[in-house]
Amino acid sequence: AVVSTQSTGSVMPRIDFEIKLGYEDVLFRPKRSTLASRSEVNIEREIRFRNSGYKYRGVPVMASNMDTTGTFSMARSFQQHKMFVCVHKHYTVEQWMEFAASNPDAL
Repeated sequence: AVVSTQSTGSVMPRIDFEIKLGYEDVLFRPKRSTLASRSEVNIEREIRFRNSGYKYRGVPVMASNMDTTGTFSMARSFQQHKMFVCVHKHYTVEQWMEFAASNPDAL
C-alpha cells in the first residue's frame, strides 16, 4: 500500500511490520491413519460436472500445456494412471483425428 503525505505531495511506501512465513517456517504434520502402508493409499476421486452431468473418475493431476509436456505421447502415459494432460495447440486437425481414433481412452 502507498501513503500520500499532504505537506510535500510525495508518496512514501508503507512499512508492513507483520510476521511473514517462508517455506522453512511451515511444517506439514501427517494425519494419523489406520493404513499399514503407503501402497494402500487411493488418490482417485470421482468428480461430477454440474452442467453436463458427466462423471470423471481418476487422479486429479494435470500436466501443463508447455510444448515439451503437452504431447500425445504424454497423454497416453498419463492416461495409464488416470491423469490429465493439457495438449499443446500445435497439432493439426488430422493429427488430432488420428490420435482420437487410436486412443479413445485418453480423451
